Amino acid sequence: MSDSTAPETATSTRPKTTPTRRALVTGASSGIGAATVRRLRADGWDVVAAARRADRLETLAAETGCEVYAIDLTDDDAVAALASHLAATGGLDAVVNNAGGAFGLDRVEDADVDDWRRMYEINVLGTLRVTKAVLPLLRKAGGAKGVADVVNVTSTAAQGAYEGGAGYTGAKHAEHMLSQTLRWEIAGEPVRVIEIAPGAVATEEFSLVRFDGDAEKAAAVYEGYTPLVAADVAETIAWTLSRPDHVNIDLVTLRPRAQAHNSKIVRGTGA
Repeated sequence: MSDSTAPETATSTRPKTTPTRRALVTGASSGIGAATVRRLRADGWDVVAAARRADRLETLAAETGCEVYAIDLTDDDAVAALASHLAATGGLDAVVNNAGGAFGLDRVEDADVDDWRRMYEINVLGTLRVTKAVLPLLRKAGGAKGVADVVNVTSTAAQGAYEGGAGYTGAKHAEHMLSQTLRWEIAGEPVRVIEIAPGAVATEEFSLVRFDGDAEKAAAVYEGYTPLVAADVAETIAWTLSRPDHVNIDLVTLRPRAQAHNSKIVRGTGA
């Protein structure tokens, strides 16, 4: 028995007549951030790529045609200046809070307090600063165009513990709670809050940074199985942003097929 009052089935993507949208991507100089810039540019977005390393941003701009903005996201004044720049140059339809990182793999009893502080500052407070600064722009864009988006790239570290990972899992749990709480607080407004939680992703820097430049340790993380790559995560981000205006993708967890949990990866089976 059909219901004649049921809404029509939504299309899978936005109409082709949708005006060009503008996104800010943080941590854009490498890895998932750079891949997200490439994917959104390929999908027709205007993109502002933000990161500390201006030289890498310029290379990315030459490749993709994105706008670049060199910034230290731990600097309150710098983030405020970025928001002012965005407001003066066309506004903002989406922010992808991707900047983050892990430092060390120490047991709690051996933890480096400075490493923990850095992880919280970058992963949590960086996301907080940027989100606070651009939320008024997103509200304005959402009201005019139907919807705007906050996308926070967390990690499966936000969903469970693993030995040696308390500093990073703690920071990512906090970022996850930031995402969920913001979604509840602004429910009903024309702004979606989306969380992307990748598992093991082989990028050029993540594990290398974690192990303080030890290439052998970094490579061992990805041996014996096929990890995700940055483009896998970027594709997922782009997909969530392309959903019809009434659809919110609260959380996407994506892992390599060989990874069942943060601490369980099956190696050597061809997966």
